[in-house]
Amino acid sequence: MGPGAAVDGRAFHVKLPGHDAMARRADEKALPTRVLLPRRVVDGPARQVAKRLLMALLVLAVTVLIVWMDREGYHDAADDKVDLLDAVYYATVTLSTTGYGDITPYGDGARLTNVLLVTPLRVLFLIILVGTTLEVLTERTREDFRLKRWRTNLRDHTVVVGFGTKGRSAIQTLRATGLKKEQIVIVDPASKVIEVANAEGFVGVIGDATRSDVLLRAELQKARQIIIATQRDDTAVLVALTARQLNRGAKIVAAVREEENAPLLRQSGADAVITSASAAGRLLGLSVLSPSAGTVMEDLIQQGSGLDLVERPVIKAEVGKSVRETDDLVVSVLRGHRLLGYDDPAASPLQLTDRLITIVRAVNDLPPDKQPPTMSRS
Repeated sequence: MGPGAAVDGRAFHVKLPGHDAMARRADEKALPTRVLLPRRVVDGPARQVAKRLLMALLVLAVTVLIVWMDREGYHDAADDKVDLLDAVYYATVTLSTTGYGDITPYGDGARLTNVLLVTPLRVLFLIILVGTTLEVLTERTREDFRLKRWRTNLRDHTVVVGFGTKGRSAIQTLRATGLKKEQIVIVDPASKVIEVANAEGFVGVIGDATRSDVLLRAELQKARQIIIATQRDDTAVLVALTARQLNRGAKIVAAVREEENAPLLRQSGADAVITSASAAGRLLGLSVLSPSAGTVMEDLIQQGSGLDLVERPVIKAEVGKSVRETDDLVVSVLRGHRLLGYDDPAASPLQLTDRLITIVRAVNDLPPDKQPPTMSRS
């Protein structure tokens, strides 16, 4: 799909941003798609191999020193004497279990040294070499097992497409409501971005989110909600179309730069569309008219501190009451697919199936004895 697209028989034109370094990065050569689970790595692979190599060289050097110090007890079939090169040669073929037999220990001391020192060093040398290979195979097996277990246990999670400023802010808000890191999967085309996400404890999928196979690797078909925070509006449209095709019941929320692209995104399957540039501009304008009002609005959209904007169900004790009789400050009432203002006569009395949009004090700012029990927010 190019800048022009047709959805449900209607033609739309996607307005594209002029300059965007992040968008150019996403258009670079595609990397192999793969899932990266977060893990704690003490040393990188190159450093681990270097350490093993140094240990092997140390064992070789110790063996050469032992043979050289007791060289009078060894016999060389070529010239009947053992020099430094012969000591290195003997240590090498001995530790590698080759044993050509041209240099042999014939003295009692040399043979005892071979039994007590050289043989254990040979075993240690083999452990270092074989252990490296076994560790690589074990790590691959362990990683495959973790990936299969992750796919099996993952249900009702959140897929975040794009780990830029918008994606990070969305995740921060979700985390403030109690969503665990294990329930968040990030999709991004840049491997370095996914490495950063892994370091922060999130599962990441490297790949182009407009492709269905990439979204399937993120188990999008089992996700409860999808956040599209791409850098380009046309990319967001393609992701929304693909995501809605794979998952009909998930809640899809997307961000666009240009307000005129919002209808196309809604037609593509997004349940809610946020115009990032317009939203920031409105907040700037509000702050100019009233800095205090701008501060309050910024506090409301920053979850977890100060005042929070929360959606919750109506409890039984509130059924039949008016909006003003509730304990919380109600802003709107969601009844079915209708969003009623607090002053709308149809909003009262409250019904059991209603959901309330309320302004409450953040849980973290309440004293321990007044904190409410944890409640699922769907």
